[in-house]
Amino acid sequence: MTVLGLIAGALTTLSFLPQVVRTMRTRSARDLSWTWIVMMTAGITAWCVYGMLRVDVPVIVANGITFVLVMSLAVLKARHERVVSTAS
Repeated sequence: MTVLGLIAGALTTLSFLPQVVRTMRTRSARDLSWTWIVMMTAGITAWCVYGMLRVDVPVIVANGITFVLVMSLAVLKARHERVVSTAS
């Protein structure tokens, strides 16, 4: 069951990677909603806490990595919004 959890976690976690790469390449995060970023971060944090309480390695690892990817998107969005607002 742990292997299945690791595979499922890897697939759902890595699904964020193309968005991070695209956002970096296009230098546009306009399509990303701050509401989605905040809600996703809250959910990922809750899953991490749940995984720690249950000592569930796949849940902890998958959500820890997802947290880093979503935070990367948040940083990119904040940077790109700042660049656009200073250019206006």
